[in-house]
Amino acid sequence: MDVELNLTLVTFGGFAELHKYRYLYFVVISTLYILILCFNSTIVCLIWTHKNLHEPMYIFIAALLINSVLYSMIIYPKLLSDVLSEKQMISYPLCLFQGFLYYTSAGSEFLLLAAMAYDRYVSICKPLQYPVIMNRITIYVCLILAWLIPAFETSVLGVLYSNVKLCSFSLTGIFCNNSLYKLQCVPSVAISIYGMVMLINIALLPLLFILFTYIRIIRISYHCCREVRKKAVKTCLPHLLVLINFSCFIFLDIIIVRLDSDLSKTLRLTLTFQSIVFHPLLNPIIYGLKMNEIFKHIKILLSSLITLVLLPYYQMYGI
Repeated sequence: MDVELNLTLVTFGGFAELHKYRYLYFVVISTLYILILCFNSTIVCLIWTHKNLHEPMYIFIAALLINSVLYSMIIYPKLLSDVLSEKQMISYPLCLFQGFLYYTSAGSEFLLLAAMAYDRYVSICKPLQYPVIMNRITIYVCLILAWLIPAFETSVLGVLYSNVKLCSFSLTGIFCNNSLYKLQCVPSVAISIYGMVMLINIALLPLLFILFTYIRIIRISYHCCREVRKKAVKTCLPHLLVLINFSCFIFLDIIIVRLDSDLSKTLRLTLTFQSIVFHPLLNPIIYGLKMNEIFKHIKILLSSLITLVLLPYYQMYGI
């Protein structure tokens, strides 16, 4: 289906204000994009280069941050192009592809968080069996399934959407998400049912599993010594913060579409920026500050960079 869709960008004053301040928007969005890439890539590189971080927990963190980078790459390049363009257009096949990548990365996030929750459960509740259970094969299987399962289920949804008849060709937002269902002439029952099944498989079930494992961790830690409770808090708190942030992000993504006509422009803009900025930017900040081993390597890296920058001045002035 080779048709063009009008993509109405969410701004305070509509297209007139977007056109007037487009270079300012471009600079701000570019800065955010660079920060997201730098923050996430830095921690991934630290985990990759330091052998003491080659543990299941840190490998899953690296996978989660790679997922954040992929998520931002789905949205930001097209958004930057739209900001500088006179007209914001996207072909329907490209819109479907963007939606496919977007929901694949979202589903992968839930499954990666579920894998991380299971890793923490085994580490805290079954420490003697941890090396046997969380071996290299288990890690690889979890990583592969975390990306393949959402990709397969989302691709089926993409095929269903590619065969529907469109009566509307205008999207309000900054990228193609579940607002695609509003373009249909007649709402598809098959798409609605499959969408619910997919939501349960790659979001609700992993979320319930995560809650179950953390409840088990809390119960077991409560009856253990102080050191075990301290370890549980230190390693589980960052994961819980990321889970809460991401769950809110998915919830707001649904709210933006379902209540689109009832939302003010300011609130719609706020919710949209939460989905494209807070989620991929907060993840590396949370793990960088809350995970002690990662924080240590970040401090060493910052010290080395500061020394490298100031060294010419030391040599010049003989300090």
